[in-house]
Formats: sequence, structure tokens, C-alpha cells
Amino acid sequence: MYTARLSGAFLILLLAACGGEPHDEATQASSYASTYTPAATEAVAIVNATALTGTGERIDAATIVMMDGRINAVGADLAPPRGAIVVDAAGKWVTPGIIDVHSHLGVYPSPSVAAHSDGNEMVDPNTAQVWAEHAVWPQDPGFALALAGGVTTLQVLPGSANLFGGRSVTLKNVSSRTMQGMKFPGAPYGLKMACGENPKRVYGTGKGSAPMTRMGNVAGYRDAWIKAAAYQKKWETFAENGGEEPERDLQLETLAGVLDGEILVHNHCYRADEMAVMLDVAREFGYQVTAFHHAVEAYKIADLLAESGTCAAVWADWWGFKVEAFDAVRENAAMVDAAGACAIVHSDSGTGIQRLNQETAKIMASARRSGWEVTPERAIVWITANAAAALGVGDQTGTLEAGKMADVVIWDGNPFSVYARAEQVYIDGVLAFDRSNPEIAPQSDFMLGLDVEGGSGQ
Repeated sequence: MYTARLSGAFLILLLAACGGEPHDEATQASSYASTYTPAATEAVAIVNATALTGTGERIDAATIVMMDGRINAVGADLAPPRGAIVVDAAGKWVTPGIIDVHSHLGVYPSPSVAAHSDGNEMVDPNTAQVWAEHAVWPQDPGFALALAGGVTTLQVLPGSANLFGGRSVTLKNVSSRTMQGMKFPGAPYGLKMACGENPKRVYGTGKGSAPMTRMGNVAGYRDAWIKAAAYQKKWETFAENGGEEPERDLQLETLAGVLDGEILVHNHCYRADEMAVMLDVAREFGYQVTAFHHAVEAYKIADLLAESGTCAAVWADWWGFKVEAFDAVRENAAMVDAAGACAIVHSDSGTGIQRLNQETAKIMASARRSGWEVTPERAIVWITANAAAALGVGDQTGTLEAGKMADVVIWDGNPFSVYARAEQVYIDGVLAFDRSNPEIAPQSDFMLGLDVEGGSGQ
């Protein structure tokens, strides 16, 4: 399980809350705080299950006890607590809730119309000042569809048109009137960056500061980090010596947050050579690349990813839709994992997020055909524990361990079977989805009155 260097963000946030600079993350967190509070729930004991814990362990005839919104105990032959609701999962499998580190639900919601296109602020190569959470539409029907696929947590990112796309937000996949009611308490922000063809394609006019080559892309990153470092130093000097308070700059505030270790970098990047360059840029300015997203050629530099503590969040088999996506192999995630690096399977899709278990199964099957076996207890880590760590919430969710959030999925069989479906999904111990009971599911006001079964709502 991947844990390298990510937990420090929580310590930094905690220290900042005790008294930091006027532009620090503690101040922003209090202004844009999560209002999510788990509902009260009775104790639940899931018994007789095959459990994949997300720690690399498989437990047969397992009991999972959930109390007060947390995992209370996991093991074989545990006796359910007195008074607990007992769910017999004989013949079924239980996993941690699925986590998608790359989603645009809420900012590119359904229906896909221009009025809902809020994911890309395509006005400048650097839009680090924008925050995805300020555009999330909680009525997006895609959230409920993702929940039916076992997704309990997701990171919503800005798009990849810009070198710096803006801040991401991590959400609990719960029904809410507001984004704040979905926001994962205490999760650090992410910064979306993008390499290669996308920023070239959008800004390839050669006008002003807009890049039209990969050389221009890298020069744009470096120029921005130089400005951010100067901004960071200005505030540090003010904090130490007082004097006139510097003027706030929202763009540089986000970048300085990365340099301070408070904001995690999620970097859209396909080619191995570009990822290696971005690791060099990170070294020059002293920040960590938390994860490369899409990372079609991650298998070529799996050793470099392991050395730098950087995840590769990949698809199973999306390839060839542009030149930088051509050199793909279906075993990508398995090869990254085998090298000791952090492998994650992500969606970047409103449909793919509904079946991340099957996307993972594709990779397992390809690895098997190539001569090595990826076990279910290993593969589940790619869409649970590793994903949680990459979002900076690995100490809260992503595994079935005592003390973690009770984000749990009961599957009607091996989750890596093409026939598997999530039967029940618990979020913080609350039954959020039950396939046998349509009443237990999120309800979007937008969907009221639509003839979904007849097809007009699809």
C-alpha cells in the first residue's frame, strides 16, 4: 500500500489552523468549510463474507462490524455485537468503498449541454486561481450512478486545457443540496496541472505568453513557480517581520500552497519522457508530484515513479485517440505495481466511474495473459487504498481497518467478475444504496418527473 509523503499535508493543515499567514489554507478552509456530517446509524455486522480489506489481505468467512460511522472490527469468526443489524453476506464479497481520483462529475454534469460546461476556464494557460468546488452541481445524476457502482469518494478536477487548471475538491458521494454538504472533511486540495497536447492544442497560436510547443509548456510551468516562490517568500517575510501586508493573489496563493506542502499536485501527463521532465521541474522548485493522471506510458518509467513516491493513475485500455496516447499497454497498472510504485485505476468518465471494478479486471486479465497473476486482494488496492493515499485521506478511508470511515461495498460475487454488481453501499456506516430497495438511493431534484425507465431520462 502506498503511503509515501502524503500524510504530511494533514500535519501542515493542523499547524496552520493554530495560527498562520493571512493567505494560508486554514483561513481558506474556515471560509469554504465542509458542512458534511454523517447521519446517526445503528451498529451493523456484515457476516460470512469474503473480504478484500484493501491492505493486501483476503479474509474468508469474514465479519465486518460498523459502529458510529467507523469500522469497529474486521476478522474471521467474529461475533456480531449485541443489538447490531446483521447482514448475511454468504457467497458475497465485501470491499472498501471505491475511490475515483479523476472525475469531472458536477463540473461536466449530465445532461451534457453548454450551460453545464464548467470544467475548463480556457482564458489563460495559468488558471490556478479557480476552484472546481465553486462549479460543482450536486444534482448531477452521475453521482447516483457512480454510487451504484460502489464509488463512495471521488476527486473532482478542473479540465486539462491549461498548464495550471485550478484546484480540485474531494467529495463524499452523498446526496446533498450543496457542494459543501458533500465535501470530504479535512481533505487537502489538489492542483490540476496538464502536460503535452492539450495546452498546446488550446493555446497553440504563439500569441503572448501562450505555449505552442512542449518547450513553451515547461517554460510556462517554471515561470509560474518562480513567481510563486517569490510570493511565498514575501508572505514569510511579512509573518516574521511585520510591516505592510502583501496584496493577495489568488493564482499565486494556490501555487504557494503547493510549495508549502498543503496542496497536492495531480498532473495530467501521457508520455514517459514528459513525466520525467515534470519530476525534474518538481525537484527544481521543491514540490512533490502526487500523481500523474492518464499516464499511458507510466510502465516505461515505473522505477522513477517508485523512487519519487509518485502514483500513476491510469485507464485500463483507453488509447490511440491522440498521438501521445498511442504507446499504451493494457498491463500498464500491473507493471507499475510490480515495480513497487503506486498504481491507481481512474475513470475520467461519467460512465467509466460506474464500473471501475471491471476496468481493473481488464488489467488483471491482460497481466494474466502476459504471464503473471494479479490477485484480487492486490488489485483492489488500486481503486481503494492507493487512491485514498493519493487524495491525502488514506488515514481516514480506503481500507477495511478498525478506526477507518465505514465506507463499505457488498458485491454479489467477486468484484472483478464482469457479472458482479454492488448490492449495498455504506458511507460512514449509513446504507446509501441498496439494489433491492430503490427507496434507498440518492434523489436528484433534476431527475424528478423524468421517464428514466422509458428512456427519456437517459
